[in-house]
Amino acid sequence: MTDQTTSTRFPHETIEQWAGLGFDLPRLFSAGALGERMGVRVLEAAPAKVVGTLPVEGNTQPYGLLHGGASAVLAETLGSVGAMLHGGPQKIAVGVDLNCTHHRAVRSGTITGTAAPVHAGRTSATYEIVITDDSGKRVCTARLTCALRPAAPNGNADAAGPASH
Repeated sequence: MTDQTTSTRFPHETIEQWAGLGFDLPRLFSAGALGERMGVRVLEAAPAKVVGTLPVEGNTQPYGLLHGGASAVLAETLGSVGAMLHGGPQKIAVGVDLNCTHHRAVRSGTITGTAAPVHAGRTSATYEIVITDDSGKRVCTARLTCALRPAAPNGNADAAGPASH
C-alpha cells in the first residue's frame, strides 16, 4: 500500500500557520487508520480545496461495484481535512452530518474526490465533495458538516463528545 503521508501538498500559508506547534501536518491531515487500510491518499490540502483518491480494488461490495461506504469514507476524510484547516490549530472539526448521493457504479480504477467549502463559519463548516471516476464522470456527490470545537491543549477533542475524524 502506498504511504499516504508523503505526498500531501499544503499551501505556504497553512504550513506557516501550523509551524512550531508540534504537529506532523501530513499525518494530522491524512485519512487516518481506516483510510490507510482502504488506500485513501490526500493529495492536496487547503481550507478552500482538498483533493484525494481511493482505489476501487479492495473497496467493493459483493456485486463487484465500489462500495457506497468507501465513497463516504473518502468524502468524510476530505471534508474533515478542509474543516480542520479552516478551523486552524485552535479548533478541531467534529463531523455531525454526512450525506452521500451515489450517481453511477464503478468497477475498477481510482476515484478522485474534491472538497470545497459551501459554508465556512466560526462554529461550523460545510463542504461539498464531488467524487469522479477515471474518466471524470461524477460517481457521488456528498456534503459534510462539521462542528468546530475548541481544541484541548494536547490537540485532541474536548471532553464534550466524540470526534468523527
